[in-house]
Amino acid sequence: MSDEYQHHRVEIAEKIAVVTCDRPPVNAQNRGSREELIEIFDMLSDNDEVNVVVLTGAGKAFSAGADIKERVGMETRRGDYVRHNRLTREFFYAVADCEKPVIAAVNGPAIGAGFALMLSCDIMLASETAFFVMPEVDVGLAGGSAFLMEHFSKSRARAMYFTGRRYPASELYRLGVIEAVLPPEKLMEEAMSYAREIAAKSPVTLKAAKRAFNTVSEMPVRDAYRFEQGITAALSRTEDAKEAQRAFVEKRKPVFKGK
Repeated sequence: MSDEYQHHRVEIAEKIAVVTCDRPPVNAQNRGSREELIEIFDMLSDNDEVNVVVLTGAGKAFSAGADIKERVGMETRRGDYVRHNRLTREFFYAVADCEKPVIAAVNGPAIGAGFALMLSCDIMLASETAFFVMPEVDVGLAGGSAFLMEHFSKSRARAMYFTGRRYPASELYRLGVIEAVLPPEKLMEEAMSYAREIAAKSPVTLKAAKRAFNTVSEMPVRDAYRFEQGITAALSRTEDAKEAQRAFVEKRKPVFKGK
């Protein structure tokens, strides 16, 4: 199955959705592309034919970030910045809050909002050609620091932000931020390997686990564990959980119904 969009390509097969940012030349984000990606991820959250999503970029860039040309003159139109900020927030959280696990296959540079887009995903893989920059200060902006603080130490996050230095994929791998660094020709192969492994699991359990990760991240550990136990208790009553446990005991592959 495939759907046609102006700035993205979406292909769905075998419970895996591959979303490709395709806004030449460098997949810069504008109002139209952000609105479209929100629509896509809302659709995927609500699509029973999808268990996992792979997000990547067309061409040589994952995303060069915000299209700065769009900001010129924005302050002259009353309400534009308010709407722009709301749209930008929802753009990232449409990915982060997607009910299905999202794998980033970062095929090239991820700059500014492109970097934040990657950090909105659940599992992050990168090509050896990828690099990461947060140049907001250089263009008179101040967004994205919260995403950096979630993944990097205080010193590293501030160094990245205040200097605008370029960091190679190998450095993010060394820090444990991304899962793997691969030759460009192997990137999608590895992303699809992860995706196939995840797609074979119970969709009910995957959605519950994704919700748990997003919910407990800001909870005290004791409260977080109690929340997870509540989810486990609810899952134990599902047909998929019972099937998974029977299959484990019987040493066979489970057959899930999504119930």
